[in-house]
Amino acid sequence: MNIALIAHDKKKDLMVDFCISYSAILKKHNICATGTTGAVVADATGLPVKCFLPGIDGGDQQIGARIAYNEIDAVLFFRDPLTQQKYEPNIDSLYRLCDVHNVPLATNIATAELLIMGIENGDLDWREYVNSKRIV
Repeated sequence: MNIALIAHDKKKDLMVDFCISYSAILKKHNICATGTTGAVVADATGLPVKCFLPGIDGGDQQIGARIAYNEIDAVLFFRDPLTQQKYEPNIDSLYRLCDVHNVPLATNIATAELLIMGIENGDLDWREYVNSKRIV
């Protein structure tokens, strides 16, 4: 699977801790991330991470484009809901793209753990069904 990682500045340490804890699962998949998040995760875990631009420079939009082309299977986006972000419209667009294209989106560690365990257990077969029924 192709899993995208994004984390706001105040959540990058949490993303690193999460990726360390679940590195045995993550190493079985293709990981991409916004620039800074990807760099800190790769450095801390040794996982190969394809890094896009930093989020503020359009990295989240690069991930969004891949969602639109059905190249991303899941997104882990540890966001900081208590700090207003300068690029909030881009973030809202990413949420919308995940909803439109039926891509699971975890925005906190609790849902990320459920999602990563679902990926490990192979419980995401419904995506193939939904994508096969999509009317273009």
